[in-house]
Amino acid sequence: MKKQTYRKGLTLLELMIVLVILVGIIALVGPRVLGTQKKADIRTAQAQIGNLESALKMFAVDMKTFPTTEEGLALLVEAPEDEALAKNWDGPYIEGGKLPKDPWGSDFEYEYETESTEESSSAGASSSTDTLPRIFSIGPDRKRDTSDDIGNPAQSSSDESDEKSTAKKS
Repeated sequence: MKKQTYRKGLTLLELMIVLVILVGIIALVGPRVLGTQKKADIRTAQAQIGNLESALKMFAVDMKTFPTTEEGLALLVEAPEDEALAKNWDGPYIEGGKLPKDPWGSDFEYEYETESTEESSSAGASSSTDTLPRIFSIGPDRKRDTSDDIGNPAQSSSDESDEKSTAKKS
């Protein structure tokens, strides 16, 4: 009598079937998981921008103005060097005393352009805190002024409404 031997392992056909099934599952689930992560990163960036905007408003209450573009967000965690200004500073205005990074590891960008005193007095502006600063993340591509930049809602919505009103006038 011949003794039967049983093979150990899988045939090439069986391996191919398993691989086809795995690729099919990944093809169905992968885009949904990746899309969810992208949305979560965008929402996280928007929440961080909202927190920075709130901290800037608290800063403006104490200092009567927002930091200039050159001073940037650093004034939220470090007192100004000018002693006259430093006496009003009541920070750090961000919990933990450290500026957050966006979900893609970049620093948040900050821009605040103040009008000259002549222009604001002739325009009848009441204070230097009437307009909000622009806070934004450069997004996943890490390049400025591209379509994936994420900015503070107050600034971006006013920009969009200005563009829409300009377009209607044309």
